[in-house]
Order: sequence, then structure tokens, then C-alpha cells
Amino acid sequence: MTWELKSDRPIYLQLVEQLELDIVSGRYQPGDKFPSVRDLATEAAVNPNTMQKALAELEDLELLYTQRTSGRFVTEDVEKIRQVKEKLARQQLELFFDNMRKLGLSQEEIVSLLHTITKEKSE
Repeated sequence: MTWELKSDRPIYLQLVEQLELDIVSGRYQPGDKFPSVRDLATEAAVNPNTMQKALAELEDLELLYTQRTSGRFVTEDVEKIRQVKEKLARQQLELFFDNMRKLGLSQEEIVSLLHTITKEKSE
């Protein structure tokens, strides 16, 4: 996995976002054992404490759970994963629409452009 971390925002939040995306996109399937804190921290080139904080946040979001002697696992609650996926998609769409409005496009122009691009991509 490529970790794209920037210094403009807290690293642990960026880790949460990337791991959240990995879960909802299916890189990690429901019930999968999650890599260890040390393995992930090494891979992302971050302090293990920072990665631990990110994983604790994912537990708070109920995307991960811990089994005391076995490690962390991806939730088996597919509805929870679907909800997070929809939340992330909505955030991206809101950002997209905000940016299109800043360009001066009307709702109709935005929808028309989306339709055109979708058609082009499917060909």
C-alpha cells in the first residue's frame, strides 16, 4: 500500500482515512485479521504510537474490534461498512459539487457534465 501522508494535518487522522478506505473498498474483508500495529507502522513509516492511535479510532468507529489474545479484526458488520462507505462517498460528492459551483457551474451543467463523462468512461 502506498501511504501518502502530508504535514498539513495530523498524521493519525490521515492514517484513519487511508485505513478506512482500505476497509470499505474491500482490501480488508469483513472478519479479516488486521496487520499488527508494528507492521503497519513500519509500512507507513510512522511511530507505532501514532498507528496505535489510528487503530483505536477505527475501533471507536466500529470498523475494527480486538480479540484479546488474537489481535485486531475487521468488523463482520457489513451494514456498518456500507454506512461508512456511503458517508465517504457523500463527502467526496459534496466536495466535488462545492468545487463545481466555485467554477460557476449550475446544477444542470454539473449533472450534464457528469452524464457526459460517465458515458465517455463506459465506452
